[in-house]
Amino acid sequence: MLPRLEFAACYAYSKRGTSEAAKTSVALRDRVKSGSAVWLPRYAGRVHQVYRDEECFRAFFGPDITLVPVPGSAPLVPGAQWIPRRIAELLLAEGLAREVLPCLLRQRAVPKSAYALPGERPDVQLHYDSMRIEPTLVQPPSITLVDDIVTKGRTLLAAASRVAEAFPEAQVRAFALVRYRGLVPDIDRFLDPVAGTIAFDGTDTNRQP
Repeated sequence: MLPRLEFAACYAYSKRGTSEAAKTSVALRDRVKSGSAVWLPRYAGRVHQVYRDEECFRAFFGPDITLVPVPGSAPLVPGAQWIPRRIAELLLAEGLAREVLPCLLRQRAVPKSAYALPGERPDVQLHYDSMRIEPTLVQPPSITLVDDIVTKGRTLLAAASRVAEAFPEAQVRAFALVRYRGLVPDIDRFLDPVAGTIAFDGTDTNRQP
């Protein structure tokens, strides 16, 4: 398992806050989770703007980057939405990557963290064991995993570990459109681009910021 993963996120979300920013962030979360055909392209456009304006995003996107969407909590079934893949395709359309490579798949379901009790949420090892890499001849030099929302970072760390194992020569990073801020009482802005790390201590993850 990777001990550390660099990640970036564009938006912040807080379900505890009462500010206008927090209320807007809840609506943003709902739009992302529903795969809104109206809002997702707008959010991808804002990521492009942040990429131009914020130096901390430069390592995660660019003409040599391959985007690998993170799978959902269950194997994909025909007709189901794969929102991280849609986000990745929109980022590609914005010129932020060379290609989208949907090679990381969920081979068996894990409990959804959003609905599981704290002690029942899947850990990093369970996420890792439930994923597989679809064989491919592509050997990208730089990979950015793409997810819709990052909480603790367990899914991203496990996904990155699988990808790094399959592409040992690649530089692997991660991007989530939205970063959950569950430990703060409120937020003063929902557009809050950051770059940071997800660390793994052998038991659990620690995401900063």
